Amino acid sequence: MAEAYQQLSPAEKIWQVHIRLNEVFGHLSGHPRRDPMRELISTMLSHRTTHANEEKAYAQMLEKFPSWQQVIDAPVEELTQALAPSEFPGAKAVNIQKALRLIQQDHPDFSLDFLHDLDVPEAMAWLMSLPGVGLKTATLVLLFNFHKPVFPVDTHVHRISQRVGLIGAKVTHDKAHQILLDLLPKDALVLYNLHRHMLKHGQKICTWRAPKCEVCVLRDFCNYYHEVRLKGLG
Repeated sequence: MAEAYQQLSPAEKIWQVHIRLNEVFGHLSGHPRRDPMRELISTMLSHRTTHANEEKAYAQMLEKFPSWQQVIDAPVEELTQALAPSEFPGAKAVNIQKALRLIQQDHPDFSLDFLHDLDVPEAMAWLMSLPGVGLKTATLVLLFNFHKPVFPVDTHVHRISQRVGLIGAKVTHDKAHQILLDLLPKDALVLYNLHRHMLKHGQKICTWRAPKCEVCVLRDFCNYYHEVRLKGLG
């Protein structure tokens, strides 16, 4: 017999998501996984691309063009070829070169450490002024590297949020960023853990195809489980 359906508000639900996934996956310290420039360029490469192919494209780029100056000076056709494991390598090659030139104008050492001293709106505006940098890329850099209180919404976070009932079915990724952020404390470590844990939960349990609802720790308050799965609709 299925457990009772807990009728919780979105704010109550998201906090339960945080608590339960923290118990499943363990609390993370929030140390940056890679340096800011690596995070920026890798995330630009990750659009519509698997993590493995993103990593391969980045490695091939730096193998052929070992410095950012060499990436800037590379013939765009050769850079595109190096980025081939990533989807849309031609567009990404152009955007990466344009972004690097803009960064170099004011920061010739290609350091993004100045973002530490900017408030969130200023830092977001600066990052999103770079070609090929959208909301997800900007928030990942600011949260992961500079501990700013923002909440990146990738495909896994978005899918889980819709299924559980944190956001509506028609809410876009960009709109979800602010809606979810408004439900949470402005604590970068909480936001970091929740993002990382929702990503892992989406990869392992709440998958796009055939989600493993029977072993999901969120199912007692999940809209999808009670309104779709238990009724045999999905």
